[in-house]
Amino acid sequence: MIQVLNGLKVVEQGTFITGPAAGMLLGDLGADVIKVEMPGTGDPFRAFKDGLYSPHFQTYNRNKRSITLDTKSEADRAVFDALIADADVYIQNFRPGVADKLGAGEARLRALNPKLVYCSISGFGATGPAANRPAYDTVAQAASGFLNLLVNPENPRVVGPAIADSLTGFYAAYGVLGALFERSRTGVGRTVEVSMLEAMAHFNLDAFTHFFQANEVMGPYSRPSVSQSYVLECSDGKWIALHMSSPEKFWQGLAHAIEQPDLFADPRFATRDARIANQETLIGLLGERFKRRTRDDWCVRLQAGDVPHAPMYDTSEALEDPQAIHLQMTTQAEHPVMGLFRTVRSPVSFDGQRALHVRPPPTLGEHNDEIRASLHLPKASA
Repeated sequence: MIQVLNGLKVVEQGTFITGPAAGMLLGDLGADVIKVEMPGTGDPFRAFKDGLYSPHFQTYNRNKRSITLDTKSEADRAVFDALIADADVYIQNFRPGVADKLGAGEARLRALNPKLVYCSISGFGATGPAANRPAYDTVAQAASGFLNLLVNPENPRVVGPAIADSLTGFYAAYGVLGALFERSRTGVGRTVEVSMLEAMAHFNLDAFTHFFQANEVMGPYSRPSVSQSYVLECSDGKWIALHMSSPEKFWQGLAHAIEQPDLFADPRFATRDARIANQETLIGLLGERFKRRTRDDWCVRLQAGDVPHAPMYDTSEALEDPQAIHLQMTTQAEHPVMGLFRTVRSPVSFDGQRALHVRPPPTLGEHNDEIRASLHLPKASA
């Protein structure tokens, strides 16, 4: 981890993805992130694939320490309060009202620590007709209009990773950093609120701008058509992606790579507007051509013509690419109990320094004694 947030204390009482993702991002920058979990079970994501250390949990909980506390208990509430008293940030992603029941509401914690930046993440916001509805990734994608841009109408099904969950965590961390900067000048903490609905609507800004300014309702093929994006199968069954955009040099490079130098003299493909109007025909033509050679062959030909392309890797391939290896995109550490932990490092470098060191995700309550000792409280009983 890069230590630009060294000395910052974050108490995260998050579960699943949104809250933990926000905490992880701050931890990646060097903050001391203390994850507060329920005794016995911890974050429900721990148990998503046997035991209490699932890949789901590992994804969003590196660079943290874990303490188990039941804040409904008077003794554990005292420990929690001591954590909050000198914390810089508190993060939770409970449904509205739950934090108050757990003794972690904004008003109570603000009384303990007026400098605290309190971050509350919800599905649909703290108030309003949908405030208490359950919200998960697909629900937020659908409600924000984003899922409509991903679902293939010929084969309608949900695809891809938990975009809304992860992005909401990013927006929460972004808000926290803004509040911390303001506090450095005022000395006063802020309450940072972000909902999954608001985060995904903002991420979907391009579609809304087209609607607001041009009365255009975008669909799954709108952006790929305008950007002239393609995925094409090669002779070895592997796939390649092209993003051609509008510069003519890219199209001429492609024409020569596929050995059809006069292709884009054809009126159907001669201009950007023509290529957009006839993309289906162009997909068929390129599809036939690309099945004649292997993916590696095409990469050599396309690179020679400066054509924007990349192999359409799966996760077993992507980090083995020479450029990914050069950038040292993976890092690892040994957990004393759970063994080797491998992950993709933070993408942000500072002064050329990459985040090559990582703390493995903690086991449940791994740092109980360590954290309690720092608070000068009795050690947890065995």
